[in-house]
Amino acid sequence: MKSKLPFWLKTLYGSGDWGIASIGMMRSIFYAIYLTDVVGIEPRLASLGALAGIVWDAVNDPIIGMLSDRVKSKLGRRRPFLLWFAFPFGLSFVMLWSAPNWDSQIGLLLYVTLAFMISDTLTTLVAVPYLSLTPELTQNYDERTSLSSFRTVFQLVSAMVVVIAAPMIVDSVILGGGTQQQGFMTAGAIFGAIGSLPLFFLGLFVRERFASAVAEQERLSFRETLKLAWQNIPFRYAVGIYMFNWSAVDMVAITFPFFLLYWVAQGNLLAKITIFGVDLALESAFFGVMMFVCVLFVPFWLWLSKKQNKIRAYIAGMAAWIIVELLIFTIQPGETNYLLLIAALAGIGVSAAYILPDSILPDVIEWDELRTGRRQEGIYYGIRTLIRKLTGAGVIFVTLQILGWSGYQAPPDGVTQFQQPESALFMIRMMDSFIGAAILLGTIIIAWSYPLTRERYQKIQRLLAVRRSKNVETT
Repeated sequence: MKSKLPFWLKTLYGSGDWGIASIGMMRSIFYAIYLTDVVGIEPRLASLGALAGIVWDAVNDPIIGMLSDRVKSKLGRRRPFLLWFAFPFGLSFVMLWSAPNWDSQIGLLLYVTLAFMISDTLTTLVAVPYLSLTPELTQNYDERTSLSSFRTVFQLVSAMVVVIAAPMIVDSVILGGGTQQQGFMTAGAIFGAIGSLPLFFLGLFVRERFASAVAEQERLSFRETLKLAWQNIPFRYAVGIYMFNWSAVDMVAITFPFFLLYWVAQGNLLAKITIFGVDLALESAFFGVMMFVCVLFVPFWLWLSKKQNKIRAYIAGMAAWIIVELLIFTIQPGETNYLLLIAALAGIGVSAAYILPDSILPDVIEWDELRTGRRQEGIYYGIRTLIRKLTGAGVIFVTLQILGWSGYQAPPDGVTQFQQPESALFMIRMMDSFIGAAILLGTIIIAWSYPLTRERYQKIQRLLAVRRSKNVETT
């Protein structure tokens, strides 16, 4: 139980999140502005597509989680999903950015909603089994944090590559005579193809070490399984932390392209900034700096979580991020140097938001096993994935609704300079600062009361070890 996982296994496991993070990050940052400024759907109407995604999420995530718990095969419970669905998952990312050139707003809405639902389903079919492997690879408290840190490094590097490369791919397609729509499809094809391979290799080479350590479980109904999960008190806190955490991350990701183009650049849609002699799109520069600092601070948060504990480290990270959120409101048009400083400071807190919540959930699953005698990683990670995607779709819905009511206007085709109304600019700034800070405060309040400390978790492990040894003796 205390043995360390080999480096190659941690690296291979971490690489699996490259594709999931690529798709998630590109969708989080560019999908809302893609719907309004490229597809041309009115913001409040576009938000209905995200709302439909929320309903579909509520159906498919826990069900797929439960199915992955119940699969029986020579390959294990999780690996068949990775082998079967890795490549369809990559292909679905192209469809997400393939809206046709229709005049009908309703027709466009139906198409993007269907594409979103297909992509969402295939993401769930690989993400839930992939994440469910975490507690099945190790039962050690600190090794799980280490395993999550490897995954987070790939997640953050992938996100950094996406935010820098995606605008460059789109621009290169436009310069080559293509459309902005074709540019997004090309970026989707590239990142979808690259992201499929690590998931497929995981299905080929990784073994589920601890899944067989649990006795055969009586099958429960879907409703009973959800009820049992909700009776897990630490899980309720983890759900709250996760929901507020990713709402804050997504608020920054979704609204900042609008903030950069229409506030900092004052409507210059081709605004660029030079870093070390390289001309980058303004959004590429901001998110690139932020994600670079995110990656740099992963070892720091890993060290602090070991020295203190995961919750204390997490609260420190969120407190630092709140300060940065409040500073965002002070950024004025044209202050690009100050903007990049804020990006770097934001990366410190965002790093904690990426790495620490995912290292909490495996410990919650052990609490559940002690309480019920069952291992239900799939249902827990199904709910986790549901919450992650609910927050993304929910923030897109709320953001587009706010933009629509504040008077936001999509720029006409072919223009490179376009000003938004003062009311829309004010709401964009509020979402990126004070509203985001309020959400982060919610994470601190919930995390402060989280009941599962390192000491309590170690006690749970001792009790589980006794129970498992008794089960072995009686078989």
